[in-house]
Amino acid sequence: MGIIEKIKEIEAEMARTQKNKATEYHLGQLKAKIAKLRTQLLEPPKGSSGAGDGFEVTKFGHGRVALIGFPSVGKSTLLTLLTGTHSEAASYEFTTLTCIPGIIHYKDTKIQLLDLPGIIEGAAEGKGRGRQVIAVAKSSDIVLMVLDASKSEGHRQILTRELEAVGLRLNKRPPQIYFKKKKTGGISFNSTVPLTHVDEKLCYQILHEYKIHNAEVLFREDATVDDLIDVIEGNRKYMKCVYVYNKIDVIGIDDVDRLARQPNSIVISCNLKLNLDRLLARMWEEMGLVRIYSKPQGQQPDFTDPVVLSSGRGGCTVEDFCNHIHRNLIKDVKYVLVWGTSARHYPQHCGLGHALQDEDVVQIVKKKEKEDGGRGRFKSHSNAPARISDREKKAPLKT
Repeated sequence: MGIIEKIKEIEAEMARTQKNKATEYHLGQLKAKIAKLRTQLLEPPKGSSGAGDGFEVTKFGHGRVALIGFPSVGKSTLLTLLTGTHSEAASYEFTTLTCIPGIIHYKDTKIQLLDLPGIIEGAAEGKGRGRQVIAVAKSSDIVLMVLDASKSEGHRQILTRELEAVGLRLNKRPPQIYFKKKKTGGISFNSTVPLTHVDEKLCYQILHEYKIHNAEVLFREDATVDDLIDVIEGNRKYMKCVYVYNKIDVIGIDDVDRLARQPNSIVISCNLKLNLDRLLARMWEEMGLVRIYSKPQGQQPDFTDPVVLSSGRGGCTVEDFCNHIHRNLIKDVKYVLVWGTSARHYPQHCGLGHALQDEDVVQIVKKKEKEDGGRGRFKSHSNAPARISDREKKAPLKT
Protein backbone atom coordinates (compact mmCIF):
# COMPACT_ATOMS: atom_id res chain seq x y z
CA MET A 1 0.00 0.00 0.00
CA GLY A 2 1.38 3.40 -1.02
CA ILE A 3 1.61 6.54 1.11
CA ILE A 4 -1.40 8.19 -0.57
CA GLU A 5 -3.56 5.10 0.05
CA LYS A 6 -2.50 5.04 3.71
CA ILE A 7 -3.45 8.72 4.10
CA LYS A 8 -6.86 8.13 2.52
CA GLU A 9 -7.46 5.11 4.75
CA ILE A 10 -6.65 7.10 7.91
CA GLU A 11 -8.84 10.01 6.74
CA ALA A 12 -11.72 7.57 6.20
CA GLU A 13 -11.21 6.17 9.70
CA MET A 14 -11.25 9.70 11.16
CA ALA A 15 -14.49 10.45 9.30
CA ARG A 16 -16.10 7.31 10.76
CA THR A 17 -14.96 8.05 14.32
CA GLN A 18 -17.30 10.06 16.52
CA LYS A 19 -15.76 13.13 18.12
CA ASN A 20 -16.18 13.03 21.90
CA LYS A 21 -14.15 12.89 25.08
CA ALA A 22 -13.51 9.15 24.81
CA THR A 23 -12.13 9.25 21.23
CA GLU A 24 -9.96 12.40 21.38
CA TYR A 25 -6.80 10.40 22.18
CA HIS A 26 -7.42 8.07 19.22
CA LEU A 27 -8.07 11.02 16.88
CA GLY A 28 -4.89 12.72 18.10
CA GLN A 29 -2.83 9.66 17.22
CA LEU A 30 -4.45 9.47 13.77
CA LYS A 31 -3.65 13.15 13.12
CA ALA A 32 -0.01 12.51 14.06
CA LYS A 33 0.15 9.54 11.67
CA ILE A 34 -1.27 11.63 8.80
CA ALA A 35 1.26 14.41 9.47
CA LYS A 36 4.14 11.90 9.37
CA LEU A 37 2.90 10.36 6.10
CA ARG A 38 2.48 13.78 4.45
CA THR A 39 6.02 14.70 5.45
CA GLN A 40 7.25 11.48 3.80
CA LEU A 41 5.21 12.35 0.72
CA LEU A 42 7.07 15.65 0.31
CA GLU A 43 10.51 14.06 0.65
CA PRO A 44 12.34 13.25 -2.61
CA PRO A 45 12.36 9.56 -3.54
CA LYS A 46 15.31 7.53 -2.28
CA GLY A 47 18.09 6.93 -4.75
CA SER A 48 17.34 10.08 -6.76
CA SER A 49 20.26 12.38 -7.51
CA GLY A 50 20.63 15.78 -9.12
CA ALA A 51 18.18 18.65 -9.29
CA GLY A 52 14.44 18.11 -9.42
CA ASP A 53 12.00 19.25 -12.08
CA GLY A 54 10.92 22.41 -10.25
CA PHE A 55 10.65 25.96 -11.57
CA GLU A 56 13.97 27.79 -11.70
CA VAL A 57 13.17 31.38 -10.69
CA THR A 58 15.93 33.57 -9.26
CA LYS A 59 14.92 35.87 -6.42
CA PHE A 60 14.95 39.52 -7.50
CA GLY A 61 13.87 42.77 -5.92
CA HIS A 62 12.85 43.64 -2.40
CA GLY A 63 9.98 41.13 -2.08
CA ARG A 64 8.36 38.16 -3.79
CA VAL A 65 4.63 37.61 -4.33
CA ALA A 66 3.13 34.38 -5.74
CA LEU A 67 -0.18 34.13 -7.62
CA ILE A 68 -2.01 30.89 -6.77
CA GLY A 69 -5.41 29.80 -8.01
CA PHE A 70 -7.43 27.44 -10.14
CA PRO A 71 -6.99 27.51 -13.93
CA SER A 72 -8.64 30.36 -15.88
CA VAL A 73 -9.28 32.76 -13.00
CA GLY A 74 -7.22 35.65 -14.44
CA LYS A 75 -3.72 35.20 -12.97
CA SER A 76 -1.89 35.82 -16.27
CA THR A 77 -4.03 38.87 -17.07
CA LEU A 78 -3.36 40.29 -13.60
CA LEU A 79 0.41 39.80 -14.08
CA THR A 80 0.29 41.60 -17.43
CA LEU A 81 -1.66 44.55 -16.00
CA LEU A 82 0.54 45.02 -12.92
CA THR A 83 4.01 44.40 -14.40
CA GLY A 84 3.73 44.85 -18.17
CA THR A 85 5.27 41.39 -18.67
CA HIS A 86 3.38 39.45 -21.33
CA SER A 87 1.90 36.19 -20.07
CA GLU A 88 -0.16 34.11 -22.46
CA ALA A 89 -3.88 34.32 -21.66
CA ALA A 90 -6.58 32.35 -23.48
CA SER A 91 -10.11 31.05 -22.95
CA TYR A 92 -8.97 27.49 -22.20
CA GLU A 93 -7.55 26.05 -19.00
CA PHE A 94 -3.83 25.46 -18.25
CA THR A 95 -2.66 28.19 -20.64
CA THR A 96 0.33 28.88 -18.34
CA LEU A 97 2.53 25.78 -18.04
CA THR A 98 5.57 27.24 -16.28
CA CYS A 99 6.42 30.03 -13.85
CA ILE A 100 6.50 33.50 -15.44
CA PRO A 101 8.09 36.30 -13.33
CA GLY A 102 7.38 40.01 -13.57
CA ILE A 103 8.54 43.14 -11.69
CA ILE A 104 6.21 45.69 -10.06
CA HIS A 105 7.74 49.16 -9.57
CA TYR A 106 5.84 50.62 -6.62
CA LYS A 107 6.93 53.36 -4.19
CA ASP A 108 10.61 53.22 -5.22
CA THR A 109 10.74 49.46 -4.64
CA LYS A 110 10.86 46.43 -6.90
CA ILE A 111 8.48 43.57 -6.09
CA GLN A 112 8.76 40.27 -7.97
CA LEU A 113 5.38 38.84 -9.01
CA LEU A 114 5.21 35.18 -10.05
CA ASP A 115 2.48 33.80 -12.30
CA LEU A 116 2.25 30.10 -11.45
CA PRO A 117 0.31 27.40 -13.32
CA GLY A 118 -3.20 26.70 -12.06
CA ILE A 119 -3.45 24.01 -9.38
CA ILE A 120 -6.27 21.51 -9.02
CA GLU A 121 -7.68 19.39 -6.22
CA GLY A 122 -5.07 16.82 -5.20
CA ALA A 123 -2.12 19.16 -5.87
CA ALA A 124 -0.54 18.18 -2.55
CA GLU A 125 -0.27 14.61 -3.88
CA GLY A 126 1.48 15.79 -7.05
CA LYS A 127 -1.42 16.19 -9.48
CA GLY A 128 -0.93 18.79 -12.21
CA ARG A 129 2.61 19.78 -11.09
CA GLY A 130 1.05 20.80 -7.80
CA ARG A 131 4.15 20.12 -5.72
CA GLN A 132 6.35 22.38 -7.85
CA VAL A 133 3.79 25.20 -7.73
CA ILE A 134 3.46 24.99 -3.95
CA ALA A 135 7.26 24.77 -3.50
CA VAL A 136 7.65 28.13 -5.29
CA ALA A 137 4.84 29.59 -3.18
CA LYS A 138 6.73 28.55 -0.02
CA SER A 139 9.68 30.71 -1.05
CA SER A 140 7.49 33.82 -1.43
CA ASP A 141 6.87 36.56 1.11
CA ILE A 142 3.08 36.60 0.66
CA VAL A 143 0.55 34.68 -1.43
CA LEU A 144 -2.19 36.20 -3.57
CA MET A 145 -4.93 33.57 -3.91
CA VAL A 146 -6.81 34.55 -7.09
CA LEU A 147 -10.43 33.34 -7.10
CA ASP A 148 -13.30 33.61 -9.55
CA ALA A 149 -16.04 35.72 -7.96
CA SER A 150 -18.70 34.11 -10.16
CA LYS A 151 -17.98 30.57 -8.92
CA SER A 152 -18.71 28.81 -5.64
CA GLU A 153 -17.02 29.57 -2.32
CA GLY A 154 -15.77 25.98 -2.16
CA HIS A 155 -12.71 26.85 -4.28
CA ARG A 156 -11.25 28.90 -1.44
CA GLN A 157 -11.58 26.01 1.03
CA ILE A 158 -10.10 23.52 -1.48
CA LEU A 159 -7.01 25.69 -2.12
CA THR A 160 -6.52 26.37 1.59
CA ARG A 161 -6.75 22.64 2.32
CA GLU A 162 -4.20 21.79 -0.38
CA LEU A 163 -1.72 24.39 0.92
CA GLU A 164 -2.14 23.29 4.54
CA ALA A 165 -1.53 19.67 3.51
CA VAL A 166 2.03 20.58 2.49
CA GLY A 167 2.84 22.68 5.54
CA LEU A 168 1.70 26.20 4.57
CA ARG A 169 -0.29 28.01 7.26
CA LEU A 170 -2.15 31.00 5.86
CA ASN A 171 -2.78 34.10 8.00
CA LYS A 172 -1.75 32.30 11.18
CA ARG A 173 1.03 32.95 13.67
CA PRO A 174 3.32 30.25 15.08
CA PRO A 175 1.84 28.62 18.20
CA GLN A 176 3.32 29.62 21.55
CA ILE A 177 4.64 26.16 22.39
CA TYR A 178 8.22 25.52 23.53
CA PHE A 179 9.50 22.11 22.41
CA LYS A 180 13.01 20.71 22.81
CA LYS A 181 14.32 17.17 22.46
CA LYS A 182 16.59 15.81 25.20
CA LYS A 183 18.86 12.80 25.50
CA THR A 184 17.60 11.65 28.89
CA GLY A 185 15.12 12.60 31.58
CA GLY A 186 11.81 11.53 30.06
CA ILE A 187 9.05 13.89 28.96
CA SER A 188 8.52 17.12 30.91
CA PHE A 189 5.02 18.59 30.34
CA ASN A 190 4.13 22.07 31.67
CA SER A 191 1.74 24.90 30.81
CA THR A 192 1.34 28.52 31.90
CA VAL A 193 -2.38 28.69 31.00
CA PRO A 194 -5.31 26.30 31.49
CA LEU A 195 -5.52 23.82 28.59
CA THR A 196 -8.87 22.74 27.11
CA HIS A 197 -7.77 20.87 23.95
CA VAL A 198 -4.64 18.97 25.02
CA ASP A 199 -3.75 17.16 28.24
CA GLU A 200 -0.61 15.36 29.39
CA LYS A 201 -1.75 11.90 28.29
CA LEU A 202 -2.57 13.06 24.74
CA CYS A 203 0.78 14.85 24.48
CA TYR A 204 2.60 11.67 25.55
CA GLN A 205 0.76 9.57 22.95
CA ILE A 206 1.57 12.00 20.12
CA LEU A 207 5.25 12.13 21.11
CA HIS A 208 5.42 8.33 21.30
CA GLU A 209 3.95 8.19 17.78
CA TYR A 210 7.01 10.17 16.66
CA LYS A 211 9.24 7.87 18.80
CA ILE A 212 10.21 10.77 21.06
CA HIS A 213 10.64 9.63 24.69
CA ASN A 214 12.80 12.45 26.11
CA ALA A 215 11.63 15.99 25.55
CA GLU A 216 10.55 19.22 27.21
CA VAL A 217 7.13 20.69 26.29
CA LEU A 218 5.80 24.03 27.55
CA PHE A 219 2.42 25.48 26.48
CA ARG A 220 2.19 29.27 26.66
CA GLU A 221 -1.31 29.37 25.13
CA ASP A 222 -4.38 27.16 24.86
CA ALA A 223 -3.22 25.36 21.69
CA THR A 224 -4.86 22.49 19.81
CA VAL A 225 -3.55 19.07 18.80
CA ASP A 226 -2.78 20.33 15.29
CA ASP A 227 -0.63 23.14 16.73
CA LEU A 228 1.36 20.64 18.80
CA ILE A 229 1.94 18.43 15.73
CA ASP A 230 3.10 21.48 13.72
CA VAL A 231 5.68 22.34 16.41
CA ILE A 232 6.95 18.75 16.55
CA GLU A 233 7.27 18.56 12.75
CA GLY A 234 9.13 21.88 12.67
CA ASN A 235 8.81 22.37 8.90
CA ARG A 236 5.72 24.59 8.77
CA LYS A 237 5.77 27.96 6.99
CA TYR A 238 3.49 30.71 8.30
CA MET A 239 2.58 33.15 5.53
CA LYS A 240 0.24 36.03 4.89
CA CYS A 241 -2.39 35.49 2.22
CA VAL A 242 -4.70 37.95 0.45
CA TYR A 243 -7.80 36.50 -1.25
CA VAL A 244 -8.26 38.32 -4.57
CA TYR A 245 -11.73 37.93 -6.12
CA ASN A 246 -11.52 38.60 -9.86
CA LYS A 247 -14.34 39.06 -12.43
CA ILE A 248 -16.59 41.17 -10.20
CA ASP A 249 -18.05 42.74 -13.36
CA VAL A 250 -20.19 39.63 -13.98
CA ILE A 251 -21.90 39.48 -10.55
CA GLY A 252 -24.33 41.76 -8.70
CA ILE A 253 -23.40 44.62 -6.40
CA ASP A 254 -24.72 42.76 -3.34
CA ASP A 255 -22.35 39.84 -3.97
CA VAL A 256 -19.44 42.26 -4.50
CA ASP A 257 -20.20 43.95 -1.17
CA ARG A 258 -20.39 40.59 0.61
CA LEU A 259 -17.05 39.41 -0.81
CA ALA A 260 -15.31 42.72 -0.09
CA ARG A 261 -16.30 42.57 3.60
CA GLN A 262 -14.71 39.17 4.19
CA PRO A 263 -11.41 39.21 6.14
CA ASN A 264 -8.16 39.39 4.12
CA SER A 265 -10.14 39.79 0.88
CA ILE A 266 -10.14 42.32 -1.93
CA VAL A 267 -12.29 42.48 -5.10
CA ILE A 268 -10.94 43.47 -8.54
CA SER A 269 -11.78 43.25 -12.22
CA CYS A 270 -8.94 42.71 -14.68
CA ASN A 271 -11.33 43.18 -17.62
CA LEU A 272 -12.43 46.68 -16.56
CA LYS A 273 -9.22 47.45 -14.56
CA LEU A 274 -11.16 48.07 -11.34
CA ASN A 275 -9.56 48.44 -7.87
CA LEU A 276 -6.02 47.50 -9.01
CA ASP A 277 -4.51 50.46 -7.13
CA ARG A 278 -6.10 49.24 -3.89
CA LEU A 279 -4.68 45.76 -4.55
CA LEU A 280 -1.16 47.21 -4.82
CA ALA A 281 -1.66 49.21 -1.61
CA ARG A 282 -2.90 46.10 0.23
CA MET A 283 0.04 44.07 -1.08
CA TRP A 284 2.47 46.74 0.15
CA GLU A 285 0.75 46.84 3.55
CA GLU A 286 0.89 43.06 4.04
CA MET A 287 4.56 42.79 3.01
CA GLY A 288 5.58 45.39 5.61
CA LEU A 289 8.37 46.97 3.53
CA VAL A 290 10.20 49.92 5.13
CA ARG A 291 12.08 52.52 3.03
CA ILE A 292 15.06 54.17 4.72
CA TYR A 293 16.86 57.18 3.19
CA SER A 294 20.52 57.81 3.95
CA LYS A 295 21.96 61.25 4.76
CA PRO A 296 25.70 61.92 4.47
CA GLN A 297 27.18 64.31 7.05
CA GLY A 298 26.82 67.95 5.99
CA GLN A 299 24.71 67.09 2.91
CA GLN A 300 21.05 66.75 1.95
CA PRO A 301 19.34 63.33 2.22
CA ASP A 302 19.33 61.11 -0.86
CA PHE A 303 15.64 60.51 -1.65
CA THR A 304 16.29 58.77 -4.99
CA ASP A 305 17.56 55.34 -3.91
CA PRO A 306 16.18 54.11 -0.54
CA VAL A 307 17.40 51.12 1.44
CA VAL A 308 14.41 48.75 1.67
CA LEU A 309 14.08 46.61 4.80
CA SER A 310 11.38 44.23 5.98
CA SER A 311 10.69 42.23 9.11
CA GLY A 312 10.54 39.01 7.05
CA ARG A 313 13.97 39.59 5.51
CA GLY A 314 16.36 40.42 8.33
CA GLY A 315 14.55 43.09 10.35
CA CYS A 316 13.97 46.85 10.50
CA THR A 317 16.42 48.08 13.16
CA VAL A 318 19.40 50.43 12.83
CA GLU A 319 21.72 47.41 13.07
CA ASP A 320 19.97 45.77 10.09
CA PHE A 321 20.30 49.04 8.15
CA CYS A 322 24.07 49.12 8.81
CA ASN A 323 24.49 45.47 7.85
CA HIS A 324 22.57 46.11 4.62
CA ILE A 325 25.10 48.80 3.63
CA HIS A 326 28.21 46.87 4.71
CA ARG A 327 28.74 44.11 7.24
CA ASN A 328 31.86 45.78 8.72
CA LEU A 329 30.22 49.19 9.12
CA ILE A 330 28.67 48.31 12.48
CA LYS A 331 32.11 48.18 14.15
CA ASP A 332 32.76 51.87 13.37
CA VAL A 333 29.34 53.29 14.34
CA LYS A 334 29.48 55.80 17.21
CA TYR A 335 25.80 56.80 17.12
CA VAL A 336 23.00 57.37 14.61
CA LEU A 337 20.81 60.43 13.95
CA VAL A 338 17.23 59.64 12.88
CA TRP A 339 14.55 61.89 11.40
CA GLY A 340 11.04 60.52 10.78
CA THR A 341 8.02 58.95 12.44
CA SER A 342 10.11 56.62 14.63
CA ALA A 343 11.95 59.58 16.24
CA ARG A 344 10.55 61.48 19.24
CA HIS A 345 12.37 64.68 18.26
CA TYR A 346 14.41 65.77 15.24
CA PRO A 347 17.10 64.57 15.10
CA GLN A 348 17.15 61.80 17.71
CA HIS A 349 20.37 60.11 18.83
CA CYS A 350 19.72 56.37 18.53
CA GLY A 351 21.54 53.14 19.17
CA LEU A 352 21.71 49.98 17.12
CA GLY A 353 18.48 48.54 18.57
CA HIS A 354 16.23 51.42 17.46
CA ALA A 355 13.30 50.22 15.29
CA LEU A 356 12.97 52.19 12.05
CA GLN A 357 9.72 53.04 10.26
CA ASP A 358 8.80 53.82 6.67
CA GLU A 359 10.50 56.86 5.07
CA ASP A 360 12.88 57.55 7.97
CA VAL A 361 16.10 59.48 7.29
CA VAL A 362 19.25 58.06 8.89
CA GLN A 363 22.70 59.62 9.33
CA ILE A 364 25.50 57.39 10.62
CA VAL A 365 28.23 59.07 12.71
CA LYS A 366 31.41 57.00 12.76
CA LYS A 367 34.06 56.83 15.45
CA LYS A 368 37.06 59.09 14.91
CA GLU A 369 40.30 57.34 14.19
CA LYS A 370 43.17 58.04 16.59
CA GLU A 371 45.91 60.09 15.01
CA ASP A 372 49.45 58.82 15.26
CA GLY A 373 50.78 62.21 16.30
CA GLY A 374 49.76 65.69 17.29
CA ARG A 375 51.07 69.24 17.39
CA GLY A 376 52.85 70.94 20.25
CA ARG A 377 51.32 70.53 23.65
CA PHE A 378 48.23 68.96 22.08
CA LYS A 379 50.27 65.90 21.16
CA SER A 380 48.19 62.83 22.07
CA HIS A 381 51.10 60.63 23.09
CA SER A 382 54.85 60.39 22.95
CA ASN A 383 57.25 57.64 22.06
CA ALA A 384 59.09 57.92 25.38
CA PRO A 385 59.10 54.94 27.77
CA ALA A 386 56.29 54.82 30.29
CA ARG A 387 58.61 54.68 33.36
CA ILE A 388 60.70 57.74 34.21
CA SER A 389 63.68 55.60 35.23
CA ASP A 390 63.81 54.07 31.74
CA ARG A 391 63.98 57.42 29.96
CA GLU A 392 67.25 58.73 28.59
CA LYS A 393 68.81 61.31 30.90
CA LYS A 394 69.84 64.61 29.48
CA ALA A 395 73.40 65.81 29.74
CA PRO A 396 74.03 68.32 32.57
CA LEU A 397 74.18 71.98 31.63
CA LYS A 398 77.61 73.53 31.24
CA THR A 399 78.33 76.30 33.71
